Amino acid sequence: MRRVLAVCGLAFLVLVLSGLGTLFMGVRQYNAPGPLAEQRTLVVPHGGTGQVLASLQAAGIVEQGWLAQKVFEAATVLTRVDGAFHAAELVFPAHASIHQVLLVLRHGKPVVHRLTVPEGLSAIQIANLLEHAPFMDGSFPFPDEGSVMPLTYDYEWGMPRAQMLARMQHAMDRAIDQAWESRVVDPAIVNRHDLLVLASMIERETAIASERPMVARVFLNRLHQGMRLQSDPTVVYGLNKGAGPLGHALSHADLQQPTAYNTYVIAGVPPGPICSPGMAALYAAAHPAQGDQLYFVANGLGGHDFTSTLDDHNRHVAAFRASRRAAAQASPGTND
Repeated sequence: MRRVLAVCGLAFLVLVLSGLGTLFMGVRQYNAPGPLAEQRTLVVPHGGTGQVLASLQAAGIVEQGWLAQKVFEAATVLTRVDGAFHAAELVFPAHASIHQVLLVLRHGKPVVHRLTVPEGLSAIQIANLLEHAPFMDGSFPFPDEGSVMPLTYDYEWGMPRAQMLARMQHAMDRAIDQAWESRVVDPAIVNRHDLLVLASMIERETAIASERPMVARVFLNRLHQGMRLQSDPTVVYGLNKGAGPLGHALSHADLQQPTAYNTYVIAGVPPGPICSPGMAALYAAAHPAQGDQLYFVANGLGGHDFTSTLDDHNRHVAAFRASRRAAAQASPGTND
């Protein structure tokens, strides 16, 4: 009998020591540096602990093997009061321990991506940007021209493109409201739509901030006098609906094309915007400069010359053309 008790006691002692050994190994595994050689971003999937662990092991963040699996599963259960795992794009540091991995899964901030919409893009160009934005999901309706606010937008992995478009359009609605409420009242601009159209023309005419209120004044003065606006960007838009540059200088025939947007042909402002203007162009349309200017032309230095009389304008046009001819002669093309 004593021998039986001794054997049982020895067996129990072995089990206890074995359990303690396994526990010690588990604790060490829980805090030991992981196999990840350098920081890595991983999209953690929706699902249970097994799916999350499988993705972590496949990415080399958690070690393969029975012990690592059991330690991860046990630690997940024992620390469940700390919160659920987030299905998101997360950053895991190099050599993250299982303890650190669990902290990232529960408290790590998702990776932030950015989409920049520059001022002056057309709806076609913005749709192309949105369609090719990485880490977004799903389709979206084609945006109305001028409906998107040019800004830089933050987003996380998996954001629906339709949701991003709605966000960008909401930002434009707010910007137009802000410009409209603070505007200098002008009888030529009767509603928010006219303000947006005018701002889009200003945006495409000049990238120089100080010139935008001057361009606005020229257009408004022309509207007051019943003159055609004669804006080259409206001609281009009428020809290709904002698909991009024409690939050639505007010709006399282009200026005579009877499109709905050609302000050399139509009276007043075009029926709709020709691009998405930024806040500065919207503000310029709402707060034009003072003066009686009716004309402007490129000066060859990146800006424009503004004049009040046709004679002065023609002199500036002649000077600009002369400077272009001189530049062409100074840099002749070469023949092979």
